[in-house]
Amino acid sequence: MEHTVNELNDAWIAAGQKVADLQNKATAMVNAEDVTVEDVMKAKDAVKTAQAQRDLAYDNLVNARAEEVAAMDKKDVKPLSDNEKTEKVKFIDEFKGMMKNDLKIINSLTSSTDENGHAAGLTIPVDVQTAIHQLVRQFDSLEQYVNHEAVTTTSGSRVYEKFSDITPLANLDDEEGEIQEQDAPKLTLIKYAIKRYAGINTVTNSLLKDTADNILQWLTNWIARKVVVTRNQAIIGKMNAVPTKPTLSKFDDIKDLQNKTLDPALITTSMFITNQSGFAELAKVKDAHGEYLIQPVVSQPELKQIGGKQVVVIGDRWLPNPAKDTYPLYFGDMKQAVTLYDREHMSLLSTNIGGGAFERDQTKVRVIDRFDVEQIDGEALAAASFKKIEDQKATIATTAPTA
Repeated sequence: MEHTVNELNDAWIAAGQKVADLQNKATAMVNAEDVTVEDVMKAKDAVKTAQAQRDLAYDNLVNARAEEVAAMDKKDVKPLSDNEKTEKVKFIDEFKGMMKNDLKIINSLTSSTDENGHAAGLTIPVDVQTAIHQLVRQFDSLEQYVNHEAVTTTSGSRVYEKFSDITPLANLDDEEGEIQEQDAPKLTLIKYAIKRYAGINTVTNSLLKDTADNILQWLTNWIARKVVVTRNQAIIGKMNAVPTKPTLSKFDDIKDLQNKTLDPALITTSMFITNQSGFAELAKVKDAHGEYLIQPVVSQPELKQIGGKQVVVIGDRWLPNPAKDTYPLYFGDMKQAVTLYDREHMSLLSTNIGGGAFERDQTKVRVIDRFDVEQIDGEALAAASFKKIEDQKATIATTAPTA
């Protein structure tokens, strides 16, 4: 049974999601007390199998696209009826018309405005946005670690109670007992305001002559990468705003960061985050027994951990060093610390005038992403830094054997 390109693309995305789910399940096994060696081996094999299936799904998709393009013939291309024009096809038709400066399309897109009075542009369909966000998860995205909340308004507020401020329920001695005023929770008001983030890319004429599936693939890949980089930068900005910033210099300092800086209830859901340079430095540190500080997760050797907690590594470009030869190291529960408010309303707009397009006779397309990132509980994340971490000193002195 032959499958369409769309079906193969959906299969690839689903296979990637399956890998992510199995990896998360395997990571959770590290701290589970009732896990056996057999369970670990099964989880490891399941991840490897899922990764192989994902790679196979991608190969199938690439081959199908190549065969489709090779088999295309003008006489085989039949116009679709009105009923056959799906939302995706309509979106691609409007995208092509916008890029070719079709006045009918341009006027319809610029005549309407969004809630901020800006030209609305070409709204990306919901299913295409879903594909973009699924693709984002396969990149190195910090968004997967923070709390994500979809919103329908451009501004609003939320009330949160910090974990450290949560008080126990009051003990009422009788049915008519009253809750005392001092038992009222300490609440924090967080306001969000959706911001517009834009990126521009040049579109070639050859792309506009391509199939709808290939145009969609180009758009989803380009936008997904832009979304990852933009949202990562906004999240890192909130991570850098947390108050606690101890300087680490020895092995035990890292253990103190893990065991002393957060509420004990948050430690179970916490992780380490550093950049590539910091990870390279930490990877050299050894404990008193000569074992490296950073160890692979048993079921997934490609994942790393410190004291049973996952280590997330971000590129130096996106998570720069705070100072020369000084590296960042965060530890905490990102979902408690940071929330991303997602307007979930992406749009496109083209120009052959601005951004140097007129001088170079080019057509450029602009994508706009709408979201906001706010710090919710700064006490749920600790930000530290280090230059060089000393190895842990051996606790047992070695002596030469006697005759």
